[in-house]
Amino acid sequence: MNIQPSLDSTAENTVSKALDQIGEISTLPEITLKIIETVEDPRSTARDLHEIVMHDLALSARILRVVNSAFYGLPGQVASIERAIVMLGLNAVKNIAIAASLNRVFRAGRISKRYSARDLWTHSVAVGAAAKLLVEAINIPLPDEAFVGGLIHDIGLVVMLQSNAPAMQELVRAVETAEEETPSRAAHLFASLEAKLFGASHEVYGAGLARRWKFPRSFQYVTGYHHNPGTLAPENRLLTLVVNAADRLCCERGIGIVLPVDSGQIDPQVLDELRLGETQLTKVRDALPAQLEQAIDLLD
Repeated sequence: MNIQPSLDSTAENTVSKALDQIGEISTLPEITLKIIETVEDPRSTARDLHEIVMHDLALSARILRVVNSAFYGLPGQVASIERAIVMLGLNAVKNIAIAASLNRVFRAGRISKRYSARDLWTHSVAVGAAAKLLVEAINIPLPDEAFVGGLIHDIGLVVMLQSNAPAMQELVRAVETAEEETPSRAAHLFASLEAKLFGASHEVYGAGLARRWKFPRSFQYVTGYHHNPGTLAPENRLLTLVVNAADRLCCERGIGIVLPVDSGQIDPQVLDELRLGETQLTKVRDALPAQLEQAIDLLD
């Protein structure tokens, strides 16, 4: 099945050229790529992953910091990278490596008088934190996957900002004006303007970068469909549904840059499919500020 929003050859070429243009941002650190490749290979073991991670002191320190943090809530202190990999699992270590690589992507700079690239980072981390809380609330054992899915969901906006900052500033100014005058049309205006100014949506740009980074398909689905998870086949949309709900929760709270979303209301169909009740949502809302603070502390 296709894992990206449908696009014509012109849009595909536009996205590809933008990714070529931005250089560094479109290339993950070599060690992160090796980790993804290793974890995606079903024949790999914890020892294989340890052989890669042990040669990067910064990443090793990051993994130990994460495994010993309140964010994971594991008992006792872990001092060995090999033990951390065994305790966390290969997939979790892969996700930590991805998360650790992303901070540099959200470079400083203003998008408008109201927003900066830092606001986009804050929103992304918040969606990751909310997604983690949501999967825990519905007893789905994917906390790391959910966190990184939320963290990368708007990566297409970063590509657009880095490839054509003036166009992004024009888009945001227009949407901010629409928000003040007619809030209900702001998200629709965002979608139409990004297509006009950039030749494709931020979801298409995000999916293109995720493919270039050789991310797992679940992350490609998230970047490409987080505003329309229902268009994915049922067997492919769980993580994207979670991120969609998390995104709207964070927009409801006004955390970071929230312009592409029409409201903080979660689609009832998303709630039904995830079997999310109001009691669970209330608990997630209440826990989100502390979870976000922990996540920012880990990633900054």
